[in-house]
Amino acid sequence: MLDWAALRGINLQLAWVGYEQIFLESFRELGLTDDDILPFFSGPAFQSWNRFGNIQGSWGADNFTKDESVLPLSFIEAQFALQKRIVARMVELGITPVLPAFPGFVPSTLRKVRPDAKVTAAPNWFREEKLGRYTRDLFLDPLDKTYAELQRLFVKKQIEAFGNVTNVYTLDQFNELSPASGDEAYLTDVAANTYAGLAAANPAAVWLLQGWLFYSSRLFWTQPRIEAYLGGVREPRSMLVLDLFSESNPQWQRTRSYAGRPWIWCQLHDFGGNMALEGRVHNLTRGPIEALSQSTSLVGMGLTPEAYEGNEIVYDLLLDQAWSDTPIDTYSYFRDWIKTRYTVAAAPSSSPPCAGGGQALLPEELYDAWEILRTSVYSNNRSDIPQVPVSTYQLRPAISGIANRTGHSPHPTALHYDPALLRTAWRLMFKAASSTRRSALWQEPAFQLDFVDVTRQVLSNDFDTLYANLVGAYHDSIALASGGRHARPSCSRSVRRWGAKLLRLLSVLDSVLRTHEHFTLRRWVDAADAWAAAGGGQLFWFNARSQVTVWQADAPRLNDYAAKAWAGLVGTYYRRRWAIFVDTLVQASCEGRTVDEGALERNLTSFERAWQQSGQGEAEVAPLGPGLRSVAEELAAAGEENG
Repeated sequence: MLDWAALRGINLQLAWVGYEQIFLESFRELGLTDDDILPFFSGPAFQSWNRFGNIQGSWGADNFTKDESVLPLSFIEAQFALQKRIVARMVELGITPVLPAFPGFVPSTLRKVRPDAKVTAAPNWFREEKLGRYTRDLFLDPLDKTYAELQRLFVKKQIEAFGNVTNVYTLDQFNELSPASGDEAYLTDVAANTYAGLAAANPAAVWLLQGWLFYSSRLFWTQPRIEAYLGGVREPRSMLVLDLFSESNPQWQRTRSYAGRPWIWCQLHDFGGNMALEGRVHNLTRGPIEALSQSTSLVGMGLTPEAYEGNEIVYDLLLDQAWSDTPIDTYSYFRDWIKTRYTVAAAPSSSPPCAGGGQALLPEELYDAWEILRTSVYSNNRSDIPQVPVSTYQLRPAISGIANRTGHSPHPTALHYDPALLRTAWRLMFKAASSTRRSALWQEPAFQLDFVDVTRQVLSNDFDTLYANLVGAYHDSIALASGGRHARPSCSRSVRRWGAKLLRLLSVLDSVLRTHEHFTLRRWVDAADAWAAAGGGQLFWFNARSQVTVWQADAPRLNDYAAKAWAGLVGTYYRRRWAIFVDTLVQASCEGRTVDEGALERNLTSFERAWQQSGQGEAEVAPLGPGLRSVAEELAAAGEENG
């Protein structure tokens, strides 16, 4: 990934791996023991939220012994060793590492060694009371002398470990959390003392701040409060703000270019590693140019996705736009991008050699398919669908409230394009790979990935139609039953028929995903197992399965946040949840009554908890290339039969 970044001109990148080692060493110097510190850390799959002060401890710890629920020292040390290699490679490539500073979140055991330290409990993350002991992290007031001491330790220890490789430090104190006070003088003092701690260890320090707080807590962060907080750092160039969600919800205008602080125009795009096809090519090419003409403190463009699971072209597009002072022509860009992406060799034939040293000319159908993608899935201009959506089948089944959903949180499921267009693009891609003798696209790794991705999205869109028909058949059956008409057996057959179609589609989707390793649950769980070789096996394994399914059973609004289109996950988790739903609707329809939604919720919860602790879904991957082509031909034949 570092080489990928360097090749695209990235010169500043987050390097946050191994943060827990610095945390441990710093708090040890205050007199805390490892037993005092380690329970504060979250498991590997939830470390980001722990570092931001949203959660503490390992979710699901009740499933393990005390020792099993604690992040192993062996893992922390291995991560820190990896961080040393990452930082060294960044420096070698000319990328400035952004290292973590001390944000202020502390274990409750701090009171053992600093009983007078001024700490306050942060609000429940997402105002979710049911998170209980896993939230309300303690925040050490930046005005307290211990805060400055810890800040110096964090920076000093990293300089000792990595050398003088950077002046830029990431530090976010109020990520989806509100400060203890809205008083402007207090906010100024917080920022001033925070930066003073940084500067004490590195006088040239630059505080990198995510601008997300000004969007997620915009009711709190009025312009006077924003200016008070940012103004605590007297020298504007000592702060760098990421306008985190510029392509959909930019904040630089309302914050007056972050009160004149240097800032970066960023594409967030993907929350939770969701995998739907989506992009905003118009905003990516015009938004930064407009910002350049209107803001004197814009200093760069960047990427801030929560995960990188697909849609590669929109990331390439923004990074190329950074080198142009006029909007890129996306029609030409897509065609050029395709030429470099699919580097298939010409098959033997009597035709003269192709220009380019034997590289096959790509079929025109492939360009046509990508032109449809450019003007449909990658031309999202809807403000109510601001990001990569999730697919309806990935959400907990319900009679209503999950399909055609808009907004940012919970994640949208609505489409901003006509799904028939995507099916046409799929047919063109299939034809391009199947109908030309000179094409070796089925063996081209990039095409394999893209074709599975488009196929996945087509089937995901089809699911919405089947779901609507299933729920419609259920409502029809209830309406007939309530009217006293004797048509319940017929209606239950309709519910059963649509339910069978829906479940069959999920089985087909699982088969498609199984043809490529990138789309498998097994790859994810194997990575967790590899890190657990020296300890922490149960915690890591449970964390891996939990992050993509149930975060906290008692706080369901967070569940399915990081939903994935992975073989194994689709077949053994999503499909089985929907089988419970279908069976529930069939039974209710046959009995002429409405669904007992409480019983449905209990059945789904019971299944989810059992799956989390099982070994289901970690299936082998089908052979690449031939396996994909075989599945694609079956889908094409089925499509022709269905008209």
